[in-house]
Amino acid sequence: MKDTAVINSTEWLARGGLRPTRQRLALANLLVGDGIDRHVCAESLYAASRQTDERVSLATVYNTLRAFCEAGLIQEVVVDGAKSYFDTRMDDHPHFFWEDTGELVDAAKDQLEIARLPQLPEGAALARVDVVIRLRRV
Repeated sequence: MKDTAVINSTEWLARGGLRPTRQRLALANLLVGDGIDRHVCAESLYAASRQTDERVSLATVYNTLRAFCEAGLIQEVVVDGAKSYFDTRMDDHPHFFWEDTGELVDAAKDQLEIARLPQLPEGAALARVDVVIRLRRV
């Protein structure tokens, strides 16, 4: 009998139309196996995978995260040009980014109000609006 984490991971991959390879299942299990939304960077997911029996290379982690994004299973949150996080929560919502620790956490979407966006250039369609609120401890 399969455990709940494996079932969750397999069903999650199927929703994205992805074949459940050994590497994808291992990483999906770390991301969504317990049903809790999380934010990870490739390096933290790689480090977590090193603690399991299903070890994968850092290159595989990067490639798999890209495949998960393209399949619509996770979204990328860019906090600066050199650092991206991957979010398993797929609804539109803002984030807090703690500059001192590099931690990305969800912010309450019902407290965010965007009154107006600039007019889009001709021939453009809005894909999404990312809101990352940078914080410093005082």
